[in-house]
Amino acid sequence: MRGFEALQPFRNPRFSLYFGGQVVSNTGTWFQNLALSLVILELTGSAQALSAVTVAQFAPLLILGIPAGRLADRIRPRTILLVTSAASALVGLALAVAVVATPVDLVLMYALVFLLGCINTFDRVAAQAIIFEIAGPETLTRSVSISTIALAAARSVGPGLAGIAFSALGAGWCMVMNAGSYALVFVAIALIRPSRLHPRPRVDRTTGTAPVALLRNRAFVTILVVNSAIAMLALNLMLVITSTVSLSFRGDATMVGAAHALNALGAIVGGMLAATPASVPVRALRYGCAGLGLALLANAAAPNLTVFLVLAPVLGLGVGFYQGVLQASAQASVAPGQLGRAMSFVTLGSYGVAPLGAILMGGVIDASSGQVALLVGGVTGLACAAFVWWRTGGRSASG
Repeated sequence: MRGFEALQPFRNPRFSLYFGGQVVSNTGTWFQNLALSLVILELTGSAQALSAVTVAQFAPLLILGIPAGRLADRIRPRTILLVTSAASALVGLALAVAVVATPVDLVLMYALVFLLGCINTFDRVAAQAIIFEIAGPETLTRSVSISTIALAAARSVGPGLAGIAFSALGAGWCMVMNAGSYALVFVAIALIRPSRLHPRPRVDRTTGTAPVALLRNRAFVTILVVNSAIAMLALNLMLVITSTVSLSFRGDATMVGAAHALNALGAIVGGMLAATPASVPVRALRYGCAGLGLALLANAAAPNLTVFLVLAPVLGLGVGFYQGVLQASAQASVAPGQLGRAMSFVTLGSYGVAPLGAILMGGVIDASSGQVALLVGGVTGLACAAFVWWRTGGRSASG
C-alpha cells in the first residue's frame, strides 16, 4: 500500500538506531528549552529576554555553519556525532548546575547555551550528512523526510513530559535529563558500525569551487531563499507558542507543554505525507509553503486558549509537511559528495537566522501579541509559495 511505503526506511536497522537517537536527543532538548524558557520568563517577564536564549543557541551557526559542512564532507559524520553527543552531555550537566544556583546567573546560562550551540552546529550538519551513508541513494528521499519526524515525535511527548518534570522536579532535573539524552545518542551512534555504511564520494580538496557550484544550482538557491525567510519569520515556534500561551492566554506550564505536544502530533502526520513520494522535486515546496502559511493564519485567528489548542495540530501538520519537503528536496538537488556543504547551507538558513528572527518576533510580541507574530509568519509562508511558483513554473525540478 502506498501509505506504508513511507515506512520503508525502518526496514534498515541502522536507520532505526539513528532515528531513535534523534528522537531521544530532541526530546531531551525540549526538557532544556522549556525549562530555560519558563525560568527566564519567571525572572524577567520579557519575550525579548527569552529571545536572547535563541540568539545564544543559534548565533554560532553564523560563524561555524560553513566550516561544519566542510568537515562533514571530509570526516565521517559518524565520528563527528560521537564527539558532539559526548560534549553536549557535559555542557548539559553544567546547565543543570547553573539553573539551580542562587542567585541564578543569566549571563552564565546564556554562555553555556552559546557553547552548546557551537557543538550543535557540527552535530546538526553531520546528522543530515549521515543519512545518505545510512540509507544509500535508493531510499534517501524517504529517509530524509522520515528523519524530520524525529523532531515532531519528540515534540509530541517532550513538552508535556518536560512540563510535568518542571512542575514536579524543577529546572535542574530537566537539564540532567537532557544531558542523559545525549549519552543515549552516543550509544545509538556507536552501535552503527562503519563497515555497514554506504560510501559517499568525497569532494576534491584541491579545488575550492564546491560552494560556488552549489550557489549556481537554481533549485538549491530557491530552497535556500525560502528556508531562510520562513525560518526567520515563521518558525520561531518555541518563542511564539510559549509566549502566546503564557502571555496572551495566561496558560501555565502544563498548557504550554500541551500546545507544543498537540502541534507535534500534526507534524508527525505532515512528515509522513512528505515521505510518501519516492522523490520530491523543489517545485513541491510551493505546496509546503502554502500549507504552512494557511496553518499559521488559522492559529493567529484563535480567539482563546481552547481554540488555539484545537488548532495546534493543524499548525503542526503544516510545519511537518513543509520541513519534510524542504529537507528531501534539498538533498535530492545536489550531488552526494556535496551533501555536507549543502546541508550546512540549509542548516545555516534553518537555524542561523533564528537569532535575528527571535529578536524581531520578540519585539513584535512585546509590542503587540503572539497572534500578530503568527500572522507575520502566515503571510511569509504564502509569499514564499508564490516565490517558488515563480521560480519553478514551467521549469524542470532540477532548475
